[in-house]
Amino acid sequence: MKPYIRQLLITTACAFGTLAVAASQDELIRPIQDQWAEIKYNKAIQAQADLYHALAQQAHLLAESHPAQAEPLIWEGIVLSSEAGAKGGLGGLTLAKEAKLRFDQAIALNATALGGSAYTSLATLYAKVPGWPLGFGDKVKAEGLFKEALTIFPRDMDANFFYGDFLSEQGRKAEAQKYLNVALKADARPGRELADLGRRHEVEALLKKLIL
Repeated sequence: MKPYIRQLLITTACAFGTLAVAASQDELIRPIQDQWAEIKYNKAIQAQADLYHALAQQAHLLAESHPAQAEPLIWEGIVLSSEAGAKGGLGGLTLAKEAKLRFDQAIALNATALGGSAYTSLATLYAKVPGWPLGFGDKVKAEGLFKEALTIFPRDMDANFFYGDFLSEQGRKAEAQKYLNVALKADARPGRELADLGRRHEVEALLKKLIL
């Protein structure tokens, strides 16, 4: 390789490394967030498992390249959880266990990252996954983790929605409505218009179900 070409490659690699370090957390995870929302709200249900699988691989590479940061781990966990839900069965349970590990790692690094999203996502896993002996599901742990998330970010759209969903499944309708109404009035998240729109539709559908 000619010396000037080698130097150009080294300079370019250094420049990309500098950009990666300088990028904000929002910039790092935004491509994963955007693709996740596109899959969840705009793709056919039967295609989602494969699409989440491909996205989980991208998220894993991002998390590996930023090992000291909780945000990529949280989003890898979210994508794995989504793939688990789309896949179902024992394969889905294996993915849920992988997602749990990512959330545990993220909490160890920075429990308040993304407004406590790791707690919300981990709580949802505990709420949805079967209990022993098949899985690690635990309703008591789930509720404790939801409350932890809401302590960090009381008006978070996702934390209030998922806790409301949890409460509704427990037959606690009045409490569920309280949290769902908070989710409905949550501030818009800049750059996450599709995710906000889709989540609000889910909130409205669940509120309507509780009123009937």
